[in-house]
Amino acid sequence: MSVRVDEMSLWMASNRLLLNPAKTGVLWCSSARRQHQIPTGSVRSGKSVVPVSVVRDLWVYIDADLTMSSHITATVRACFAALRQIYSVRCSLTRESLPTLLR
Repeated sequence: MSVRVDEMSLWMASNRLLLNPAKTGVLWCSSARRQHQIPTGSVRSGKSVVPVSVVRDLWVYIDADLTMSSHITATVRACFAALRQIYSVRCSLTRESLPTLLR
């Protein structure tokens, strides 16, 4: 894995991109029964990349056991936050503008 991270870092450098180890993680996917077999140490290369249990790509959260529970939790949390904001300004809205805002 370290070799692949080095190759990716070299490819990124040749294309004038920079690998940010603070925002880069390794996601090992496996079933819940095999999670204990996954290595927990960071991948050593020119930069250290740590294993994570959840990654986000294009606003989709993917967890290591591929259950999508992290994505569902994040989506529900965002929806409730939006509803709380709408609730706080509901007195300032007209009855006609409220359905437009809820779309």
